[in-house]
Amino acid sequence: MPSAFMEENIEYHLLSTVNSPSDLRKLDIAQLDELAKELRHYIIEVLAENPGHFGSSLGSVDLTIALHYVLNTPYDRIVWDVGHQAYGHKILTGRREAFKTLRKFHGLSGFANPQESEYDAFISGHASNSISAALGMAVASQLKNEKRQVVAVIGDGSMTGGLAFEGLNNVASDPNDLLIILNDNNMAIDRPVGGLSQSLVKITTSKTYNSIRFKLYNFFRRHGMIKDTAKGIILRFNNSMKALLTRQHNVFEGFNIRYFGPINGHDIKALIRVLEDIKDMKGPKLLHVLTTKGKGFEPAENDAKLWHAPGKFNPETGERIVPPAENEPALYQDVFGRTLVELALQNNKIVGITPAMLSGCSMTYLKNELPHRTFDVGIAEGHAVTFSAGLSKEGMLPFCNIYSSFMQRAYDNIIHDAALQNLDMVLCLDRAGLVGEDGATHHGALDLAYLRCIPNVTIASPLNEIDLRNLMFTASLPGKGVFAIRYPRGKGELSDWQRPMEELPVGKGRKLKSGQGTAVLSLGPIGNIAAEAIRKAQEAGADIAHYDMMFLKPIDEALLHEVGKNYPKVVTVENGTIQGGLASAVMEFMSQHGYHPEIQRVGIPDRFIPHGSIPELYKLCGMDVESIYNILI
Repeated sequence: MPSAFMEENIEYHLLSTVNSPSDLRKLDIAQLDELAKELRHYIIEVLAENPGHFGSSLGSVDLTIALHYVLNTPYDRIVWDVGHQAYGHKILTGRREAFKTLRKFHGLSGFANPQESEYDAFISGHASNSISAALGMAVASQLKNEKRQVVAVIGDGSMTGGLAFEGLNNVASDPNDLLIILNDNNMAIDRPVGGLSQSLVKITTSKTYNSIRFKLYNFFRRHGMIKDTAKGIILRFNNSMKALLTRQHNVFEGFNIRYFGPINGHDIKALIRVLEDIKDMKGPKLLHVLTTKGKGFEPAENDAKLWHAPGKFNPETGERIVPPAENEPALYQDVFGRTLVELALQNNKIVGITPAMLSGCSMTYLKNELPHRTFDVGIAEGHAVTFSAGLSKEGMLPFCNIYSSFMQRAYDNIIHDAALQNLDMVLCLDRAGLVGEDGATHHGALDLAYLRCIPNVTIASPLNEIDLRNLMFTASLPGKGVFAIRYPRGKGELSDWQRPMEELPVGKGRKLKSGQGTAVLSLGPIGNIAAEAIRKAQEAGADIAHYDMMFLKPIDEALLHEVGKNYPKVVTVENGTIQGGLASAVMEFMSQHGYHPEIQRVGIPDRFIPHGSIPELYKLCGMDVESIYNILI
């Protein structure tokens, strides 16, 4: 089988000399294509053994080189959106050797992180924040009379997020010279590049054209043909002139932002020329760059979706290295996806909604079976929730699946549009708790706390896959209101989970094991780790009771009365922040009813947790078997 590499034995002659962007700028422009080859090869070589986000960064290599060649970074700012397109940026900014530690415990973050490098201008784990953040930086530079370039690089679907359009709406309203680069890897915002388009790009980005445009504007103004009666008249004049030439208009010009493009994002020389031409132009501007996700690695170019984050793979053949899954428990997301199909086939009111995470949350099963009842709304979590609320208001039953960390962006929508109207809808919070290598921006640490204070919201978490199915079935029954079900990333506990579903009593937990002296109250799948610690304590002579709470809200008060009356020591265990979640609910109940047990809390501490493997992070947070065991004995 032919190699999937463009070159098999690259020795990194150029890349090894680039330890900072200042080294990059010493290279001749003719050497940059070879540097791009080496940079792609290095990314492929490292990620084949140490998995990460793959296709996006390969696609942005040429743009990354051009930006650092033209700009004076780190004084000039580049805001990457989202940060997983910035692997090349990391390598070129002094982190070439450290790149081998990407997403490992105590290693480099998988996203841009200002704590990691002065070249990382802004944190970028969640999509669509670049324009707003970069606008703030650009306005600050204006206020401080600094000659600083600020560039927002937005791509990989981030332009579908509502915050991006809020930023665009504000860009032309304040004095700034912000440059927005739309890294379009098949978003279909504009027509493909053709000969005429390329010629017009050369015209409209050239200094000659802009000089003529400005002289023409002044001529019309002096002769009273144009009056500066409204803000942005120069921008509108320019856009009108360009629309006359190109016979087209686009949404960005509607925001009074000068638009250039689209141009080939893999032509480094052309990128450098255009960036040099437009970087010093006054006012906000947008450069539309067309790139290929997975550029330079044929399997990734042919299947961008699969190679977004493929895991380990053979770089010579393009074969993904997937461990055998025989007799292995299923992923929680797959249990969700397959169960949703079963429920939807039984109930024609059920619909599935997700914000750009069809495969991530396994709603692809529903898409394949019932495509007309499956809605991927793009990176727009707030819209996903309110869209679901509208569906519910008209009698449908939406299952809205959003990663726990991303659900934070829809908080007001949950309160105002769903809970306030007490609508029947199911919020499925995938990736709840610690998620591993994606780190602090992706850990689902806060959902228990931020949902518990909202009226009309039921909060549940299954101990295993069977419970997940039963909770989904229960939530699908009429009159359940806003029903939130949270579950973690990764595999479950059981291989025989496809059993008939049954309704669970809302707000009721269960005793898993009787004991004396100490009671463990757990919520969700982390209860299985608690159970293992309890078994180990039992072997050491301790008799520990174990209760699976199942529901955080409404919480099982009868169960808590039983615990309060009979156990002098209580240990709460949750895969969520200990501030405001299960531990807080238990302490509030005990205090309110006059019980005074010693309470020890196991959960995510009140700080942002870094990236690492799940076992490493559980140990870091005292949530592993050994740590819980030490509390029990």
